[in-house]
Amino acid sequence: MIIGNVYRKYFKNNLFLKMILFFSIIMIVTIITFSYMIFVSMSEAAVQRQMNIQKRAVESVSSYIGGKYESVQNMMRDVYRDSELANNTSFFMEHPYEEYVRFRLDKFYNDIGATTDAVRFFRNKMEDDPDIRSLMLYSADQQHLYVYNQHKQFKIIPTNAARSFVPDAMYLDEGAQVSLPNIWVRKIANLPDEPMYSLRIPVNNKQSLRNIGQLLVYFDGERIGESLANYREELKGTIVVLSADGDVLFDTSNTFYGRKYPYAEQVNSIYDTGVIAEGVTITKLTQSQGGFTVLSAVPREEIVATYKGIRNSILMISLICILVAIIVPSLFIGNFAKRIYNIIRLMRRVKKGDLKARIADSREDELGQISKSFNDMLDELNLYIDRVLKAEIKQKHTELAALEARVNPHFLYNTLEVIRMRAISQGASDVAEMIYSLSVLFKSYVQQKSSYTLKDELEACRLYLELFRIRYKDKFAYTIQCDKPFEHIPIFKMSLQPIIENYILHGMRPDRNDNHIDISVQSSGEDCIVQVKDNGKGISPDRLEQIIRGLHHPEENAESFGLRSIHERLELLYGDRYGLEIESEEGQGTILTVRFPRQGEGVIKHV
Repeated sequence: MIIGNVYRKYFKNNLFLKMILFFSIIMIVTIITFSYMIFVSMSEAAVQRQMNIQKRAVESVSSYIGGKYESVQNMMRDVYRDSELANNTSFFMEHPYEEYVRFRLDKFYNDIGATTDAVRFFRNKMEDDPDIRSLMLYSADQQHLYVYNQHKQFKIIPTNAARSFVPDAMYLDEGAQVSLPNIWVRKIANLPDEPMYSLRIPVNNKQSLRNIGQLLVYFDGERIGESLANYREELKGTIVVLSADGDVLFDTSNTFYGRKYPYAEQVNSIYDTGVIAEGVTITKLTQSQGGFTVLSAVPREEIVATYKGIRNSILMISLICILVAIIVPSLFIGNFAKRIYNIIRLMRRVKKGDLKARIADSREDELGQISKSFNDMLDELNLYIDRVLKAEIKQKHTELAALEARVNPHFLYNTLEVIRMRAISQGASDVAEMIYSLSVLFKSYVQQKSSYTLKDELEACRLYLELFRIRYKDKFAYTIQCDKPFEHIPIFKMSLQPIIENYILHGMRPDRNDNHIDISVQSSGEDCIVQVKDNGKGISPDRLEQIIRGLHHPEENAESFGLRSIHERLELLYGDRYGLEIESEEGQGTILTVRFPRQGEGVIKHV
């Protein structure tokens, strides 16, 4: 309901707000969709990259411990490959140490040279590997434990079953494997309580293949952490090393060392990578020969932390993009709307009659072109009004002046008809003819015609000239030349008659017998030219200049109303190139040229 009210109030009748709303919704949905897709892709890539780091760290630890396992295996291989060393080692494990010493001396004297010493061999192996904390040989026959420590000390520790649990511990598992140091062995060997892991390998008599004891090597557990040196900055979670029994041999968090791993069963169910309880991601690698497993345990929070920065960055960029996508188009559309509202406001002013209103927009885009076209239209409209309406007003004023000058044409026409009939009855035929011409002339001006042509105007001029031809008899003559194609050219009334009248009143010389006026019509391109030429008095240069100035600046000169009315009407109707031109030489005559278009019918009918 509220959304509907807001829509009807602000958006229903506002096209630009609809555009902004529609565009904003599209942009927001698009940006959110792309941002989510980018976030999913980049977060998966970040998690995968972190899992690869975890995997490489696990492989590094597994490789390190596996290397120690191989070194112990090689230690026994070296014993078995050397027959003399194998015999010495077997004798050392099967007899008391004093007998071994005598055995060595006898061998020395009988062979005339030194023989390989099993005690020295294992001591050298320990000294060669700084990661070994203790190396021990357990003799099953003698139940003695021969111990080498970091201080290059060699101890023989009796482990009789009646007084120690070591023999039992040694027989629990005689297979080669990586495990936690046995607590009884650690105590009897007086080893420090530090993180260590042990490798135990059975020792057999090479000849009889009988098991004669075990080799135990205790390695420094803290050295495992050094294999992770290249991954310290990027490593997440915890790296844990488990024995085959699930005991923790190494733990980077120092939380589970020496204890059973709480998630051992869940880890065993995972082949390579998986998620266990509480969202912990496990990556594991099992060494089948050594019986140990290296795993990486990364909590959900640390996994999320790998792409948290990416999430925040994408969120910030998305918000900025949404703001830009909304603000920039809103500013553009707002400016566009402002310009359109300005055009609408100006149109309303023109609608109310303010034709002087103009749109102030000088830009060259589409709205700028519309504004310019609208302004040009108003200019043309004003010019059209000046030409047509003012010409119509001039025409009405001229007709009114003509009608008022003649008082009442109909009354005058009837009166002239009575006088003409009286002249005929008295035998004054010339007077009757003059009265007839005059009455016909008045009748042509009084009658309204749908189309007034050049032929009608020339006939009116002929009737007018005929009056004065009868009046002056042989002293005055006239000629009218007009070809048929020009007769139907539209023209307004009294466009030539004032010129004829002007000649009769001011140009004709009654004292001469050769007064003559010639009216000719000719074509000039798309225009029609009517030339009125006489041999009358002519016009003095000063007077001619005054008349011409009055044609172009009527407000400065109120005289020559007839000529001025012709020129103004032609100029208003058709343009500045049309109108009246005057040439005159004092004592020689005058030439008046009237120019108007041959296709002016549309304008005349409209007026």
